[in-house]
Amino acid sequence: MREEAPVTIDVFTLFPEMLVPAVGQSILGRACRAGLLSVRFIDIREYATDRYRQVDDAPYGGGPGMVMKAEPIFRAVEAAQEAEGGYDAVVLFSPRGRRFEQASAMRFSRLSRIALICGRYEGIDERVYRHLATEIVSIGDYVLTGGEPAALILVDAVARLIPGVLGKDESAESESFSESLVEYPHYTRPAEFRGWGVPEVLLGGNHQEVESWRRAESLRETLRLRPDLFRSHALSPLDQKLLNLTPPRRRRRKSSPTPPPESEPD
Repeated sequence: MREEAPVTIDVFTLFPEMLVPAVGQSILGRACRAGLLSVRFIDIREYATDRYRQVDDAPYGGGPGMVMKAEPIFRAVEAAQEAEGGYDAVVLFSPRGRRFEQASAMRFSRLSRIALICGRYEGIDERVYRHLATEIVSIGDYVLTGGEPAALILVDAVARLIPGVLGKDESAESESFSESLVEYPHYTRPAEFRGWGVPEVLLGGNHQEVESWRRAESLRETLRLRPDLFRSHALSPLDQKLLNLTPPRRRRRKSSPTPPPESEPD
C-alpha cells in the first residue's frame, strides 16, 4: 500500500454493470487492490427526480432519438463533489472533443480526482457541456452507442502511468507514443517459428547493440506505419545515423577478362 492517496476516478454512467468486471481484472484490479487507483461507478439514474427515474427526454426542436437530461447529471456530480471534494477535471466524452492521446493520459495520471461522464442516446443536454464539464474528450472519429467504452480506455491508459502500477515504471516510458514514436518489435521463444527467425542482434547479448537496434526499429516502424507521427518527431543526429544503419551493399569488382594466350610464332 502506498502512503499517498490513490488517483480517484469517478465514472458517471447509466450502465455501471458494463464496467465493473473490467476494472476488477488484471493490471487495473491489482492497482485498485494496492491502493494506487480508486475507480467508482455512479449510476446517474439514481439522481433522477421523478418516480420513473427518467434520465432522457425528446429534443427541443424535434428530431430523432432522445437526449440525456442535464438535471440528473448535475445532481450526480455535485453530490459526489459535496461528499468527497471537488474534481481536478470533469471529462465528457464526445466525438466533437479534443483527441485523447498519450500526452492526455500522462496529464490525467498526475491529477488526484477525475470525473468521467458517459453519454447515451442521441446526446447530452448542451448545458452539461457548457456549465459542468471542464474538458470534452474524443477517443476517435467515430460514434459509439455510449461513453462507457471510452471511459474504460481512459482509465486503462491513465492507470498504467501511475507510479507503481506496472512492474517496472520504465515499461510505460518505452511504450508506443511516449515520444511520438511507435514501439519497436518484440520477440520471444522459440528463436525460430515456421522458418521465421529472431533478429541476430537480439540473441547476441550485447545490450548496447540491442538498444541501438530497438531505437532504429522504432524509427523505421513509425515511418512505415505512422508517417504522420514521424513527421512531427524531431530527429536527433543519432536518430539520423540509426536510420542509415544498414550499409549499402558493396558492389563486387568486375574481374578483368583473362587475356587470350599469346600465339606462338610459327
